[in-house]
Amino acid sequence: MLGAYLQYMNPAERYILEQEEPYRSILLQVQLLIEATLPDPELLYKWKIPVYQSGGKIICYLNVSKGYVDVAFWAGEQFKRHQEHLQSTNRKFVRSLRYWKPEDIDPQVLTDLLEDAYEFRNVPFKAR
Repeated sequence: MLGAYLQYMNPAERYILEQEEPYRSILLQVQLLIEATLPDPELLYKWKIPVYQSGGKIICYLNVSKGYVDVAFWAGEQFKRHQEHLQSTNRKFVRSLRYWKPEDIDPQVLTDLLEDAYEFRNVPFKAR
């Protein structure tokens, strides 16, 4: 039944709903937290993955990769909180939270980082 509706959905929503478990559940929980935290969240589909914008600026993207869900933030290196939770392997500017199962999600950490991402949404990348 769901398959019939997928063709009419936003491609980002379709990406989330077409994932296998546990990734679908993780993405849905993350989506709820994002939409409850950001002012005017907008779910887009760019680079073949879901991307959240707020105020016309990219806040984060969601990606299923190598056995986990990656919630990646563009200016993560500038965040004030929870740097110990952020992964930066082979990346200069992007930092991400990685979730292998729904129980890995710490709502407070994700909410804090979304707030930081919103705060730094207008900061350009710095050359290093």
